[in-house]
Amino acid sequence: MLSVRGRRPAAVVVEPVAKACLRLGLTPNIVTVIGTVIACGIILILVPLGELFWAAVLSALFTAFDLVDGTMARLRGGGTSFGATLDATCDRITDGVLFSVITWWLIYRYDANVWLVGAAFSVLVSSQVISYVKARAEASGISVVGGLVERAERLILGLLGLGLTGLGVPFAIDTAIWILAVGSVLTVIQRLVMAARNERANDPIAPPPGAEPARP
Repeated sequence: MLSVRGRRPAAVVVEPVAKACLRLGLTPNIVTVIGTVIACGIILILVPLGELFWAAVLSALFTAFDLVDGTMARLRGGGTSFGATLDATCDRITDGVLFSVITWWLIYRYDANVWLVGAAFSVLVSSQVISYVKARAEASGISVVGGLVERAERLILGLLGLGLTGLGVPFAIDTAIWILAVGSVLTVIQRLVMAARNERANDPIAPPPGAEPARP
């Protein structure tokens, strides 16, 4: 939801940063990779050390480069197919690292019960499936826009739960994980329903390479 509605308010902050990056000679693709590497490094280093608050704050800051690179591309006249592919790939890497490390921390440092660990694994898997449903549908010409829990909501809830836990707020990470687990599964279903109801849902597709075509 926020990825659709939140871009205009964020532009007030993001556009000056994007313009500054362009003046420095950076490209959107370079900013994408830099933001991903730093965000992942912060999560991988600070969470195991128990610095949950700073892990949340700093990784949120560098994850915001996801908005900067897109704005840079727009200011340059538009993005490219490779840029969009790179951006989506880096998003999946960042999400995977974040929720993998949170799950590791829940098991080895938080002494979480089996249900909470299961919910965390559910978030890890469903967060990737949500994005895949959209990508696969669009590859077939089916538009899937929006959803209950998109990437912005996942990051905000995940990092908020992590940061509040670092400040000593009880059950903050538990609440965040359970909300994400339920919301993410519902979003997978929601996007599949969107795809199923699309006017192009029943269009025939070509067989995969090497497959025998269907005989009449």
